[in-house]
Amino acid sequence: MGIKVMIVDDSAVVRQVLGGLVAADPGLELLHVAADPLLAMERMKSAWPDVIVLDIEMPRMDGLTFLRKLMSERPTPVVICSTLTDKGTATSVEALAAGAVAVVAKPRLDLKRFLQGSAAELVATVKAAARANPLRLAARACAPPAPPRYSADAVLPAAPARALARTTDQVVAIGTSTGGTQALERVLTALPRVSPGLVIVQHMPEKFTAAFAQRLHALCAIEVREAANGDRVRPGLALIAPGGRHMLLRRAGAQYHVDIVDGPPVSRHRPSVDVLFRSVARSAGANALGIIMTGMGDDGAAGLLEMRGAGARTVAQDEASCVVFGMPREAIRRGAAERCVALDAIDREIMALQAGQGLA
Repeated sequence: MGIKVMIVDDSAVVRQVLGGLVAADPGLELLHVAADPLLAMERMKSAWPDVIVLDIEMPRMDGLTFLRKLMSERPTPVVICSTLTDKGTATSVEALAAGAVAVVAKPRLDLKRFLQGSAAELVATVKAAARANPLRLAARACAPPAPPRYSADAVLPAAPARALARTTDQVVAIGTSTGGTQALERVLTALPRVSPGLVIVQHMPEKFTAAFAQRLHALCAIEVREAANGDRVRPGLALIAPGGRHMLLRRAGAQYHVDIVDGPPVSRHRPSVDVLFRSVARSAGANALGIIMTGMGDDGAAGLLEMRGAGARTVAQDEASCVVFGMPREAIRRGAAERCVALDAIDREIMALQAGQGLA
């Protein structure tokens, strides 16, 4: 039996094209299609899906209301299929906070062509969502053909230089993916106004990271914003890598800044956690803490190992608190993480760095 998928979207084009993609993949089974959440709830009475692909703006009941109802009553992995508009982007970020596993950004024009051209990515996203831990969402098959896989060498060649000497400024580098929007909210909202500077890669589509940063900024005591080229990493500030571009850390005297650069996807992602972590290993060395959190795949495992080799402290989120344990598991397997901690303990690890206590 394949992964049972339900599509809920008021667009007949989306239902037709996505339904065809799901039906054509041997690892998936098209269970239901529905034009709105009320129809979806009726059809789910006969058979429950493993994954729901959900639109946001629909008649009779919007997707966000349906998602919240679903997560409160029977948590199920949900992939949001949202338009690239300011309103759609902000609402999709709310949906991620409410428990959605991932977002697929769709345009308003040439929708059919876009969906067909993004078939491999869409199918991979649905398969990844099926492996998510639904209980963690509530608390907050073979892969398709992939483009060439690059290591961080494609953006930032490895350097054999020794880790830099201690500086007053310290840097916390965080990498996360599936389930990371909720996890980051838990961590960042627990930090006091004065905390070490943070640089963060969260795998999200282009244009979504700005709205995500704005939402976190409204909730947190620290300042949170989407990173811009040249931004200084300073206490009380979290910089989130913009979707579609890599973020690097560089040292200027005793201070740290970020560079926002183009480059191929690394470990299948842009921004890539491996790219950020390698730059932190090179520029900050023992002045840094690396944290790898919930996510699918292995992005960040190699970079975290480089950080540990350069003298940085390294932490992985534990399996029990992850939505998907893929990225932390791989980091642990490679010996990149000094220790494994629960999500609710990560803020203490960050503050222990500032206090000069090592790991908490």
